[in-house]
Amino acid sequence: MRNFDENLEEKARVHIIVSGRVQGVFFRDFTRRHARQLAVTGWVKNLSNGDVEIVAEGKKKKLLELIEAVKIGPQYAEVTDCKVTWSNYTGEFTDFTIRY
Repeated sequence: MRNFDENLEEKARVHIIVSGRVQGVFFRDFTRRHARQLAVTGWVKNLSNGDVEIVAEGKKKKLLELIEAVKIGPQYAEVTDCKVTWSNYTGEFTDFTIRY
């Protein structure tokens, strides 16, 4: 039986929808900088309804750190909800980018 810490080193994919005052406050740049520091790949984009969508891949431990960061956001953001869906790692990304 594997312990929980080993599990955190496994790679995974996460889909995140962040709601609140998350557009016009540098949320995408904030997310990209954090993801790159954590060696997480994927993308972030604004949605037409005012939310921000994030798809990220990497070690579970690093993805959990990214989730905690986006739950707070940059200085002027006000995050009211953060929906997280986990799935299998695909390896399709080579960097973390902002999509438009």
